[in-house]
Amino acid sequence: MLENSPAALGQIADYFKVLSEISRLQVLCSLRSGSKNVTEIINITGLGQANVSKHLQILTKAGMIKRQPQGVSVFYEITDPLIFDICELVCARLSIRLEQQSQQLKQLEALRISH
Repeated sequence: MLENSPAALGQIADYFKVLSEISRLQVLCSLRSGSKNVTEIINITGLGQANVSKHLQILTKAGMIKRQPQGVSVFYEITDPLIFDICELVCARLSIRLEQQSQQLKQLEALRISH
């Protein structure tokens, strides 16, 4: 249940702020198939090392991913796969909205042609 206190809403807003950056979404998507080290994430996303490190730090601080040291490497993994359910829900909603807009454009085009 969504609590409407400013403190609770602030936490929700902060969560979505973390997800509002394209590069962070790329990093999250790279981890969807399992844990990866920084080099693997860089290769998958095409982002620079400093950029990936910055976003990994933000995602770790937000509790969305965790660091797992393994020998000389550090691997990152998703802590809550529910993140992808949220993304799928948003994608489905955007798809419906785009389809509605497309239908409206087709109707406008049909009106333009008929006149």
